[in-house]
Amino acid sequence: MSAAHVRRGGGRAKSRSPAKVAVPKKIAKRLPVNQARANKVAGLVFAAFLLAIGLVVLVALDIPAKAERVAGAAVGQAGFTVSGYQIVGLNHMSRGPVDEVVTDELHRAAERAGSSKASQAMVDVVAIRERLMRFGWVKDARVSRRLPDTLVIDIVERSPAALWQSSGKLALIDSEGVVLDRVPIDKMPDLPLLIGPGANARAEQLDRLMGEVPTLKPQLASATWVGGRRWDLNFQSGETVALPEGEAAAGTALTKFAKLDKSSGLLGRGIVRFDLRVADKMIVRLPRAPGEPIAPPSVQPQD
Repeated sequence: MSAAHVRRGGGRAKSRSPAKVAVPKKIAKRLPVNQARANKVAGLVFAAFLLAIGLVVLVALDIPAKAERVAGAAVGQAGFTVSGYQIVGLNHMSRGPVDEVVTDELHRAAERAGSSKASQAMVDVVAIRERLMRFGWVKDARVSRRLPDTLVIDIVERSPAALWQSSGKLALIDSEGVVLDRVPIDKMPDLPLLIGPGANARAEQLDRLMGEVPTLKPQLASATWVGGRRWDLNFQSGETVALPEGEAAAGTALTKFAKLDKSSGLLGRGIVRFDLRVADKMIVRLPRAPGEPIAPPSVQPQD
């Protein structure tokens, strides 16, 4: 065997370099970048594709959720479980609906952790808050963890401002017209009464109107939203004041009426209705006895 033959057969094989992603030269010539940059971009795109495939596989196998459950269970085993919860801020709202929301989430968290008690890490405080915000009484809610074993639910309630009567039902509303709770007729609180479909959505407007006439506001018994356009104000002394359409026009008319009432005492004199719908005019309806004609009979000339 010759030395030359030995060198050819015994030479070390060259190691293969890893495969690289390359753009075909024909395609690279048409791109606005050179071959090297095109290859680099293609490599990045291919790597992103592989990463996306990997993420899809992880999600399909539920690996992130399984890892979360394992971690949550470990936190619970370390002693950070929920043994109780504290509710702060309830004055008008019943505690029952809040208890139901919290206990539902605690049971769900315990089932996910596979234990009798919910791990602090497994309790979804955001989900609790979102469900609480669906109740009319709740203006805001904050749910926090107090380590090692307590949840704190801090509720900010809405304040009842009026009653709303529509379609034979009575409800408490706040100053923004949000329905808080149903109210039995025999348990009506001493609050202004808004009557008619859509009257609750106009509660802020009515509050602004009455805020401009502080002498009349305490005397208001109810307000009726008429035809979705304007207000009829019903006072405790029995009179009705018909306001014109539009908040500006209604405010002007009501302010003038308040000044006249202060100087002349219009309310409490037995007048049935004051109609302010015509600008700069006030049409008054006087009471009449039962059966009395609206206009006196005409006098017939005697022969």
